[in-house]
Amino acid sequence: MRILRVAPWIYPDTKGGGDYHVHAMSRDQARMGHDVTVLTTREDESLPRLEETNGYTVLRVSPGVPLLGNDVSPAVARYLWHADSDDFDVMHAHSHCYFVTNLAALKRRLGDIPLAITNHGLYSQNAPERLFSLYLKTLGRWTFNQADVVFCYTDVDSQRVRDLGVTSRIEVVANGIDTERFTPEGPESDLINAEGPVVLFVGRFAEGKRPWLAVEAFAEVLAEYPDAELYLCGDGALREDLESQVAELGIEEAVTFLGHVPYDEMPNVYRSGDVLVLPSRAEGVPRTVLEAMASSTAIVTSQLEQIDDIVKTGGLTVEPTTGEALTKAIISLLDETAGTENRVVRNHRWKSTVEVTTDHLSTIINQHQQ
Repeated sequence: MRILRVAPWIYPDTKGGGDYHVHAMSRDQARMGHDVTVLTTREDESLPRLEETNGYTVLRVSPGVPLLGNDVSPAVARYLWHADSDDFDVMHAHSHCYFVTNLAALKRRLGDIPLAITNHGLYSQNAPERLFSLYLKTLGRWTFNQADVVFCYTDVDSQRVRDLGVTSRIEVVANGIDTERFTPEGPESDLINAEGPVVLFVGRFAEGKRPWLAVEAFAEVLAEYPDAELYLCGDGALREDLESQVAELGIEEAVTFLGHVPYDEMPNVYRSGDVLVLPSRAEGVPRTVLEAMASSTAIVTSQLEQIDDIVKTGGLTVEPTTGEALTKAIISLLDETAGTENRVVRNHRWKSTVEVTTDHLSTIINQHQQ
């Protein structure tokens, strides 16, 4: 297959679960013998426009004008306009939240290359919820409806997409992780030097992730566990605000900002932690949650219906998502951490995610050619 993958960003240019998904899917499909090109945008002008890496091709074009964390890129539009079925057998766009996916949908509407869209989470982490709800009922729904297949991580998300009035074929393909890398057994991280309990936050410092609630909750955890420490893995626009919050709360000695941690180091980080806290307003099925659970780290998240059943096998969800509720959940899990059994994710293997996704792409190509 000749696959054109369309995504606003890709790992390691940017660090995020969706960005890594795009990279790893492209890498592993290339290893299967497929010809993969990733069309993405280039925030850093020092990055090469055209690059061969890990067996696939990356084409970086100008991001254009940013709008609510979304690059409106005329360069992506120009490339898609000239692409045709002599170049690619299928397009695979990642997340309906982005303008590049709207453009891929328009290309499908006007052209002859079948399209798959992976729903990495129904709501945007950047746009106000009310505004994005309007988008979902209009341009978002139209974008989904141009796809030959829409991939959702769970049955719950599949139904939520269908409830929007989407009529495209929907396939549930579980988000996967490398369960041979993320395990309870193995070394811990040299980045974490703590004698007491370790609380982790892993993710972008963005409004939708609500990292300030993790800091607020942790400050109260210290009353019960004075030797606890909070490690924040990630970066983003809210970093200065979070550093100011930590200073105002007077907990600088117990909080460490690790910045972006290399992917290869993350298994060690999870094994060093006792509880991962994720207070997000919206998510798909976060890789961080799956990776932490596979590493036998307990989980506290906001109540997100698409991951409730997953989280409750190895942690707690809270509703409403307040600092107080998060504090109680974290303390509850720390109280029971000693001697807990390993909580390993068994139904979210990355190899299966790649194989099932690739099979569905092949199917829509065959249907299009008939």
